[in-house]
Amino acid sequence: MKTFLIVGALTVSVLFLMVIMLVLQTGSSLPFFGAFNSFLSLDSTQIWWYVTRSAGLMSYILIWLSVVWGLAVSSKIFDPLLERIFTFDFHEYLSLLGLGFVGVHVLVLMLDQYQPFTALQILIPFIAPYRPFWTGLGVIAFYISLLVTLTFYMRSMMSSKLSRAIHMTSLLAYFGATLHGIFGGTDASLPFTQIVYAVTFLITLFLVIYWLMVMYFRKRESDQKALELARQRRKASQQMRARA
Repeated sequence: MKTFLIVGALTVSVLFLMVIMLVLQTGSSLPFFGAFNSFLSLDSTQIWWYVTRSAGLMSYILIWLSVVWGLAVSSKIFDPLLERIFTFDFHEYLSLLGLGFVGVHVLVLMLDQYQPFTALQILIPFIAPYRPFWTGLGVIAFYISLLVTLTFYMRSMMSSKLSRAIHMTSLLAYFGATLHGIFGGTDASLPFTQIVYAVTFLITLFLVIYWLMVMYFRKRESDQKALELARQRRKASQQMRARA
């Protein structure tokens, strides 16, 4: 029940945030909204363009949040505060929600009349008419994210080592999505999106370094325990031979 309430609250919050972004991007005659126009470049007149911009940014934020949440779970940062079953379920839900917004982002591109995309241009990397390389990176990032998410439901069919290896590729998906947004996104030059990309990248970098340190010390502790156990066994074996 607790998980359901938190997940539901997150969904409502994300949808509410997307609505707010759409309202801001459609503009208003009020001075308050006018101030946002120069900050967010809210000068387009196509509703599909508003939707795909908002969905693209929301999908990036959610995929990033899924990645950093996974790093935090692996580092056991939340263990003193939250049950691990919740942290795993929430990680899975963030991935699904992020993929959902990616779906909205790419499908709406086909409805946009200014720069329409075909299904093949969306599904096949590097053939899009608009910035093909950076758009292609976004397509590949989506496929990696989809693969990682599918492993949530295929864990019983693969080894834990393989599952962890596939999950590590989510970092590649995040960096691919970041490059796609920075060099392929039309809002990349805006102060708002630059702040988003900078903050999310710095947080990710910190958590990756923290996770690597945690893994290093865990391995060193495990090696020390294994060495001590081997010493105890060797000592016990020597004592048995001495008695014989």
